[in-house]
Amino acid sequence: MPALVAASVAFVLIFGSTLFGMFIRSRVPDHHLAGDSKDVIRLATALIATMSAVVLALLFASTRASFEQTSATVTRLTADIIELDHVLDDYGPEAAPLRKALRESIVPMVDSIWRAEAAPTKVARPYGRNESILYGIRILVPQNPVQASLQARALQLGTDVSQTRLILFTQPADSVSRPFMTALVLWLSFIFGSFAVSAPPNRTIVTVLFVCVFSASAAIFLILELGQPFDGLMQIPNIGLRDALAPLPAAGR
Repeated sequence: MPALVAASVAFVLIFGSTLFGMFIRSRVPDHHLAGDSKDVIRLATALIATMSAVVLALLFASTRASFEQTSATVTRLTADIIELDHVLDDYGPEAAPLRKALRESIVPMVDSIWRAEAAPTKVARPYGRNESILYGIRILVPQNPVQASLQARALQLGTDVSQTRLILFTQPADSVSRPFMTALVLWLSFIFGSFAVSAPPNRTIVTVLFVCVFSASAAIFLILELGQPFDGLMQIPNIGLRDALAPLPAAGR
């Protein structure tokens, strides 16, 4: 489910619970909301609020760490591809077909990782032509110690690129725990419902509760967006990976 839709559903549920609390307030006798009853409501609300704060902090810390790690992995993949191209360039003309194949493999690689941007008529696959590039590097025949060293480095970089691509491809599209998020929304609904029950409704109360519910929903939206690094408004940009390698000069120039 897109983060914006999920956050909107959470907003409707939480604010609906707030309105329901105002309705209950008008139906419950005043002595049910005074004295010891009021103290119990406050303690119960404080307990749920504490649990909600803990879960919210855990979700935010977890999704942010995962997002930053994924972003660093994409940056590392881009750097390895650029270095691999430089190594193949230093190897000599024998590696020119491999450099061309490396450039042709980038777009399918990006489409397989950022699955939402892949063409709808094509099936995203975890691998493309990089395996043939890796095989091509293996069958190179070095003519001197320098080329042998460059081949060994190219093999290492090609293996790293292949493994990194598979890691990114197999990463789940949504890393946020649904049970945690469901529990959080239910707890927030109870909290704001209790707030509405505790005080007679008026314009100020309704406005404050509306802003608070909107803020809580915005926090849920940010968590869900961080949990989808390859989709949504906060997705990791792929322009750096797409434009990592400049086109090869035309033959004869």
